[in-house]
Amino acid sequence: MSGIFETDTADSTLFIGGQRISGAQVRNQNVLAAASIANVVKTSLGPVGLDKMMVDELGDVTISNDGATILNLLEVEHPAGKILVELARQQDKEVGDGTTSVVIIAAELLKRANELIKNKLHPTAIITGYRLGCREACKFIAENLAIKVAGIDRDTLRNIAQTTLSSKILGNYGTRFADLTVDAILAVKRTDFRGKPKYPVSSVGILKIKGGSAQESQTINGFAIQRPFVSQAMIKKVESAKIACIDFDLSKVKMKLGVSVVIEDPEALEAIRKREGDITRERVSKILAAGANVVLSARGIDDMYAKMLADAGAVAVTRVSKEELRRVATGTGATIISTLSNLEGDEVFEPACLGSASSVEQLTLSDDDFVVVKTLKDSSCSTVLLRGANDHLLDEMERSLHDSLCTVSKVLESGSVVPGGGAVEAAVDVYLETLASTLGSREQLAVAEFATALLCIPKQLAINAAKDASDLVSKLRAYHSASQQPQANSNRQALKYYGLDLMNGSIRDNKRAGVLEPAINKIKMLKSATEAAIAILRIDDLIKLLPEQQPEDPHAH
Repeated sequence: MSGIFETDTADSTLFIGGQRISGAQVRNQNVLAAASIANVVKTSLGPVGLDKMMVDELGDVTISNDGATILNLLEVEHPAGKILVELARQQDKEVGDGTTSVVIIAAELLKRANELIKNKLHPTAIITGYRLGCREACKFIAENLAIKVAGIDRDTLRNIAQTTLSSKILGNYGTRFADLTVDAILAVKRTDFRGKPKYPVSSVGILKIKGGSAQESQTINGFAIQRPFVSQAMIKKVESAKIACIDFDLSKVKMKLGVSVVIEDPEALEAIRKREGDITRERVSKILAAGANVVLSARGIDDMYAKMLADAGAVAVTRVSKEELRRVATGTGATIISTLSNLEGDEVFEPACLGSASSVEQLTLSDDDFVVVKTLKDSSCSTVLLRGANDHLLDEMERSLHDSLCTVSKVLESGSVVPGGGAVEAAVDVYLETLASTLGSREQLAVAEFATALLCIPKQLAINAAKDASDLVSKLRAYHSASQQPQANSNRQALKYYGLDLMNGSIRDNKRAGVLEPAINKIKMLKSATEAAIAILRIDDLIKLLPEQQPEDPHAH
């Protein structure tokens, strides 16, 4: 029972049925957990990174080199490890790329902080130094490294998409998918209430169809829904489509549970049955009377009513996912209707709820039927049709495409890029090291370690490319050091855009080579990694409660 008061012991048992680990031991455990997670993903970093194969308990296989996907599929038990998994997930959600880098940097920051603590530097001083380092690094990136690209041309966008795709499975197909990405994201342009342009990635649909080569992938100006028309009797194409988006069943109305009707006359029973069918028939008639010739439903449509629609020359698609239905409704100007009842209790379908499209057509590709909704000229929507050999390949292609869509979207919205290939990390390392030497406090050590930790990215890039990491990183630092000298002329200042050329194992001007990334990616990555490292660094006590043991029932046997 005295264990809870023994604060100087590293490990003590609590009287409440659990375990307590304090001080250096808990820090070492946390750092080890973070390093283990970084070790899992670090070989997948960069254009020559390797893929991981994950097999779950059901035997489902996932092959990927996307950091967030890999970590999501791992069953991480350690609490500090879970923080890093959440960090990668957040980076993927906010920015879409840089998920592997953010985990590697966070783990490196923790490792270096732990060494400083062993050398008797207090965690609070390290946290202050890290915060200072992160703030100065973000400021330096925004002021000195970010390249403003006003009126972004197509070539720049293609380079940005290509940089993201180079480390993915789609990087092997030249600029094919970079062009698809740019076409898809430019098609979904819209403006917010302040008049600023927005490029929502969620407006780009991705449809995966097995069979065919990846080179056969294409962009469709409209929506593609991986469902056929509900009946073979329906016409295959509708021009000048008026679309009704509904979220209720068009099936025979059944009485609610708990409702009982006592009938003595068998004819009255038949009348009730007939009325149940007539209610839905009237609903279909009201939808058709409003001018609808296409019905997209999130629920089912019975054969009887599908025949009614087919006889009227209308087409219908059932079981459309809610997300796709929302996307179609937004792009065509339709309103999703969940009930026909108005405020007075009458059933009406307003023509104003219909959306418009130039055509709706059912197509077939390698035995898969799908419906294409071609929108009007001024609509902001697009769909990328991905072709591939099997499901594993298509899933990884979708993840890769999503990342490149996110990066191009971020550049179009923020308007600034930075050179890739470890250029930013090397430049910030040189800058922070100089800054650290001007600090007259204990934080100097933490800022210097923060700077050195950033070099783990160019080092890992070089290692994954089977190049001499020490040699390349030393050269890269020399270039950036020369560019930051006070007397540096314009030729020397251009050295700040120099990064790694991993194919040839040399240093090159990555701005000229077109290896570009969104500036916001790097800034978000540094901020997130620092916050995660600080959150884990603040922990100096781990109290783990054991699951309560149920007392055995003596009468059980």
